[in-house]
Amino acid sequence: MSKKPRGLLKSADIDAMAPQRSVHSLNERAIRFKNSLGDITGITQFGFHLVTLMPGHESTEYHRHLYEEECIYILSGIGEATIDDEVYEVASGDFMGFAREGAAHTLTNTGDNPLVFIVAGQRLEQDVCDYPRKGKRLYVSGRNKVLIDLGIDRTE
Repeated sequence: MSKKPRGLLKSADIDAMAPQRSVHSLNERAIRFKNSLGDITGITQFGFHLVTLMPGHESTEYHRHLYEEECIYILSGIGEATIDDEVYEVASGDFMGFAREGAAHTLTNTGDNPLVFIVAGQRLEQDVCDYPRKGKRLYVSGRNKVLIDLGIDRTE
């Protein structure tokens, strides 16, 4: 048997991975467990993550990217996608794609079981991300990130 190349992750390898727990800095309910499959295989130009949301949790703070694109494919579970302030039910087999300068969005697990999905997105050197409900804008330049207050908070 030949040695497995770095770019190949077998399902048993993925199942054995310990997911990383992360909480979005602007949303304490955005608790996700993720395995960064792209990082492990050496992909640097886009992120490819296997994400699990437990019941009641959100994927991120409601946001939109001005330059990067991202997409989500639901593997199992049920939830609600909020896209441009409209709520849509989502389930296994559903796909969401968000072009640059596209709709603001977030995902919530509304079921009783984990919501499992793949999220993929670009990793541009520079990006701008708006958080419309928080009235904030994030500027990203390489590893440098600056979050500014736009003077509007719609959550109050």
